[in-house]
Amino acid sequence: MAGGARRGSGRRAVNINLVELEKLCGLQCTDAEVASFFKVSTRTIERRKKQPAYAEAMERGRAAGRLSVRRMLFGQAAKGNIAAAIFLAKNLLGYKDVVANEVSGPNGAAIEFDQKPDLSQLSDEELQQLRTIAAKAKSRRRD
Repeated sequence: MAGGARRGSGRRAVNINLVELEKLCGLQCTDAEVASFFKVSTRTIERRKKQPAYAEAMERGRAAGRLSVRRMLFGQAAKGNIAAAIFLAKNLLGYKDVVANEVSGPNGAAIEFDQKPDLSQLSDEELQQLRTIAAKAKSRRRD
């Protein structure tokens, strides 16, 4: 990106080595980290990503890095690392932890309220909405 009226004037072109770029992306470096390594702005990295050669080098590096992490993770799970096995089961096989949160009173009894709500301030429409909600709740309990 040379420019200017005089020969040699303008901003000097920044040389970003594609091999180094691919290695950094293999380590899953962010754009900010890559920019810092090459002593350029993140905007420069963002502009270069639009050029096919740079975009391909970055994607190849990132893909190789993900593959390396996956290979290590599978190796750890195969060696009996329970945490690695659980992580893979959740992320690849769709397993999930199910936690039921239920609130109850002492000894599992219902929670008692000391005060009853003051419904006298509600409009007829709001009262009708409450009746509808209560009817739905009752029908669900029967199911």
